[in-house]
Amino acid sequence: MKFQPVLKTAASTLAVGTAFLAVPALAQSTGSAEFEGDAIIVTGAREAAVGGVEVPETPKAKVAITKELIMRQTPGQTINDTLNLVPGVSFTNNDPWGSLGGSFTVRGFSSDRISQTVDGIPLNDSGNYALYTNQMLDPEIIESATVSLGSTDVDSPTASAAGGTINIRSIDPSDDFGIMTSLTYGNIISRGDPGDRMMYRGFILVNTGEFTAAGTKAWFSASKTENKSTFSNYGGVDKQQYNAKIYQPIGDNGDFIAIAGHYNQNRNNFNGSPARFSDGVWSIQDPADRFYTLYDGTPCTTDTPEAGVADEPNSCGSPFERRYNPSNTGNIRVASRFTLMDNLILNVEPYYQYVKANGGGTSSAYEYADPASGLLGQIGGDYYAGIDLNGDGDTLDEVRVLSPSQTVTNRFGVIANLAYDINDQNRVRISYTFDRARHRQSGQTGYLKMNGEPYDVFPINDPIMTADGFVLNKRDRKSVAMLNQVSGEYRGSFLDDSLIVLLGARAPFFQRDLNQYCYSTEPGDGYGDCVAPANAAAYLAAYPDSVAPTSRTLKYDKILPSAGLTYKFTPEASVFVSYAKNLSVPGTDDLYGAMYFPLSNPAAKPTPETSDSFDAGFRYQSGNIQAQVALWYNTYSNRLASAYYAECDCTVTTNLGKVDKYGIDGSLSWRPVPSLLVYAFGSYLKSEIKDDVQTGPDSYVPTAGKRERGAPKYTLGGRVQYSIGPADIGFQVKRTGSRYLNDINTVTLPGYTVADFDVRFSLENAGLEKSYVQLNITNLFDEVYIGSASGGLTTTSSYVNIGPPRAISASFIMGF
Repeated sequence: MKFQPVLKTAASTLAVGTAFLAVPALAQSTGSAEFEGDAIIVTGAREAAVGGVEVPETPKAKVAITKELIMRQTPGQTINDTLNLVPGVSFTNNDPWGSLGGSFTVRGFSSDRISQTVDGIPLNDSGNYALYTNQMLDPEIIESATVSLGSTDVDSPTASAAGGTINIRSIDPSDDFGIMTSLTYGNIISRGDPGDRMMYRGFILVNTGEFTAAGTKAWFSASKTENKSTFSNYGGVDKQQYNAKIYQPIGDNGDFIAIAGHYNQNRNNFNGSPARFSDGVWSIQDPADRFYTLYDGTPCTTDTPEAGVADEPNSCGSPFERRYNPSNTGNIRVASRFTLMDNLILNVEPYYQYVKANGGGTSSAYEYADPASGLLGQIGGDYYAGIDLNGDGDTLDEVRVLSPSQTVTNRFGVIANLAYDINDQNRVRISYTFDRARHRQSGQTGYLKMNGEPYDVFPINDPIMTADGFVLNKRDRKSVAMLNQVSGEYRGSFLDDSLIVLLGARAPFFQRDLNQYCYSTEPGDGYGDCVAPANAAAYLAAYPDSVAPTSRTLKYDKILPSAGLTYKFTPEASVFVSYAKNLSVPGTDDLYGAMYFPLSNPAAKPTPETSDSFDAGFRYQSGNIQAQVALWYNTYSNRLASAYYAECDCTVTTNLGKVDKYGIDGSLSWRPVPSLLVYAFGSYLKSEIKDDVQTGPDSYVPTAGKRERGAPKYTLGGRVQYSIGPADIGFQVKRTGSRYLNDINTVTLPGYTVADFDVRFSLENAGLEKSYVQLNITNLFDEVYIGSASGGLTTTSSYVNIGPPRAISASFIMGF
């Protein structure tokens, strides 16, 4: 395998200079990057991307956003928002600053069907495969982010990627010492804004340079962000993040060991939604009044408890925007390359991840026992503690308590690749991937202060205990999600490297060890009733239709082939085609919900989703043009949805059947002259559900022939950037087409257009060569639109998240 150096564009647009930049590897793992030819060995000069956009020369349809464009966005913004500039990607932010999460699709697949990685390690939740976009790396330390549209790499450690992958690469340390700092102040400047909604952010990056004779180098970074809630007059965001990487080259042939670490801590309230959308009608007359006060911020106080009186709780602490959404997340990841022989290379990448998070929320708890059974615990959705919760000396009361769904995950794995060059034209590799996640899901309750604030946002730290010594808990389950995967791939080069052929296959073996410690009360309910084990007989006597706590092991495996080729007509123009079979294993909620059924019932083992992905496209790459257009078709089976089971006369989670998707994506990045950049992109999507869904003995939901909900019919956008002396001016705009709120297509969410503006002024003439001032305005024309919405199979009404209003930020970035 021969690697070509790729150089970096020298321009005032990269004022921080190459001292802080690493070389992008545009594939998922180091082994995949090298095998596909994406690895870049030479640092410090010009990159292939034009204006921060690159279309990697692989058989798969990929678009990469590099540091050049990432650093143009609002400092601190989540990388997923920047990826909104990629055709086929639709992301809606929950706030202007990227700290409250968001929702996105890729070619119509929701985020739980998209594998997102950083330096090769998976970021999706190991239970439900959700992604939390407010926990991504700080943008200043991201070298590139690549969207693989519709397929994944053969060594990917994913159980959910039926719709594609997003691969984030962090920067490598520089050879020379350097420091970069970024200070940002922002505010919302929307019409109707009732007050200041400020954002403050500070960031620092320190590069050590080479500090040993062996060439060891490292960097360290830290950031702190605080901002007020966007729509509510209560709460906000308090976020801190720390990152580091140490890099040790081995010899002079590209071998190395790199160790990176990441820690992110968020303390934020939910943003809330100032409107309700029902049957195509807003719940407020003027949707432009986004600052309709959901909660006025006045601390409420509960009634003073009285002995001998059956006190009742009020709603203090219960509004959605009062809820905390705390998270502590971290990882350690290792990348390495070892040349065993001239034509034999080993890559080993172990990792560890930790997650502690919950979604907030309150409930009412009773100080006495369940009247139907005389038991304590969580029964039928109600909490019975058997103790004095409010300190008034009796056990007659109903008291509001903190009751979030808590998750703690410990996850570790390794990706290993062994690549062998048969000769200059033929290469093979074998890969082994292991991933094990211990996923502890619970729902401990905690005490609230008189004003509704929690004593501890993590009640798992000090939970309420019932009178019989049992944790007052709304769910209690533990799962171990384990993957063992073997894969292989061949890469051949023919016709003087004009034709590149990739043939591969992966064989994942998924195992789900499920432990349900509560009683399953109905199909599809993975929470159940939680009482002390000593009370099992009494509980089952009172509720004989419940299923006792149990354990279960489910296994899923499948051989997933892939193939692709690229053919160059000229050094610049090429065509590509690819095929991949993908698999998505049901998440823990579906698996626990199925534990109501005995193993002899087919419903006890939900069927995994599978898909066949086809791409064909044209690509043009020259010194000043990066262009790609791709036609794609994706058909998948066993789409999980709600359906009727006659055995229990109830609706449970099952599969929707066959769904076909197809469309076209395209992008063009062009720099006609050094001072001007033009970027345009667009996509069109069509999906078709093939079957109706049965919801009763003789009733069906008319989904056949309908589109899937949530995905826009089309997207269209672009960016123009122009340099005038020391100033760079950028303007970008995106039109997102309409979406359906439900799978029967009776409620349409309207399309919207959002424009952003940025200006960067270099301070090089003032003697600060690597420093600049940057102004960002997001949602420039203050568009009012629906961002994300919680639709469903037949949903005709839903709470929705309004897209973030116009916001402005000013940043001072200094490097030396």
